[in-house]
Amino acid sequence: MNIKPSYIGELLAAGRLVLTTDSTEETEEVGRLMGRAINGPIVMTLAGDLGSGKTCFARGLARGLGVDERYPVTSPTYTIVNEYPGRLPLFHLDLYRLGGGEELEEIGYRDMQQQEGVIVVEWPERSDDDELGTDLAIVLGEEGPDERVITMRCLHPNVDLREQV
Repeated sequence: MNIKPSYIGELLAAGRLVLTTDSTEETEEVGRLMGRAINGPIVMTLAGDLGSGKTCFARGLARGLGVDERYPVTSPTYTIVNEYPGRLPLFHLDLYRLGGGEELEEIGYRDMQQQEGVIVVEWPERSDDDELGTDLAIVLGEEGPDERVITMRCLHPNVDLREQV
């Protein structure tokens, strides 16, 4: 896959972007390019079934944000939140076991928002976009054993990755 981060930003400027990947490596690469394009705080949600590539995308995003390879990027299913140091702090959350509202407060969600980093939320349907402050909603769908359809939708006009390369 030969896509420049600025290209993702240009397409997202239209409000919606749909990409198809043919391997886990390509899905991770889309995340990496997205990470390279981000230079300010953003909240993004990752929705999709088990095995759809959410954590794979998040791993690529982390690498694009400069998270060192020595930090394994894994699903926060049991830890609820994984934090990674990079160019911007990355908070990777899994809401599968949470009910939203009060429980978001208990895990320090508002504190994470104050840190001007990148927040990635898996299983966002356990809360709502307003409660999370979602800027970018991403849905990963399985089309075959390795093929994924990645749909990105900007929810706020302040999301502009065009000049953040």
